[in-house]
Amino acid sequence: MILTFDVGNTETVLGLFDDDRLTEHWRIATHADRTVDELGLLVRNLIRESGFPADAVTGAAIASVVPPMTPRLQEMCERHLGAQAIVMDARTSLPIRLDVEEPLSVGPDRIANTLAAAQLYGRDTIAVDLGTATTFDCITADGIFCGGVIGPGVTTGAETLVRRTARLPRIELESEPDAVIGRRTETALQSGIFYGAVDSIDGIVRRIKAEWRRPTALVVATGGLAPMLGPHCRTVDRIEPYLTLYGLHFAWAHVTEARRPRPVRRGRRR
Repeated sequence: MILTFDVGNTETVLGLFDDDRLTEHWRIATHADRTVDELGLLVRNLIRESGFPADAVTGAAIASVVPPMTPRLQEMCERHLGAQAIVMDARTSLPIRLDVEEPLSVGPDRIANTLAAAQLYGRDTIAVDLGTATTFDCITADGIFCGGVIGPGVTTGAETLVRRTARLPRIELESEPDAVIGRRTETALQSGIFYGAVDSIDGIVRRIKAEWRRPTALVVATGGLAPMLGPHCRTVDRIEPYLTLYGLHFAWAHVTEARRPRPVRRGRRR
């Protein structure tokens, strides 16, 4: 089984794959000060609580935007799981291409989304990732990342609004508001955050399609808020909350296959 880590600034999403099937997934808070042993205890317990033996993990793949976490996760996989972990970034040899001005600056999560979209859909795709930041990735049918848009995440924007105002309460965005017009401060905030995000997604996707000249591009929503916001976006065609995890699994398979020793061909004796 292959364990994947999508390490974000706020949360880390883990996925456990059996062959090509995502059999289990977990979401934990990202704490850059966790030790290798703390990570090992946490991950082993998650795996065991889901009914799998920890020694079933034979490999791992990591995409991280939190640099201090990366070597600790690698060491944790080796020491506590007995598994070798690959770290995926812009330098990793993959069957995709980063056609942007600064390819080395492209985040590993966006690279994983590009690989997953190319492998799963095989068509022009706009991947909308709803995390700490909201990103829109433009991916061609043959796996070329053409760039995209980066904006504040839904929760990030809401927290900034509350932090910079004296009388607005902090709210949790857990479901669609009952109405657009809020009749108290809390419901007005919920409506503004929710529908502001929905209309922002639709508006940016429309602008991307017009400029990119790909009117039939598939729009895939991913990330933790995708199941809640995606159904209300008119431009979203598909919801795949774990697109990044699938990309990591494809990256692990590609890298390990490339590293596998090839049989030596011997010429015929005359």
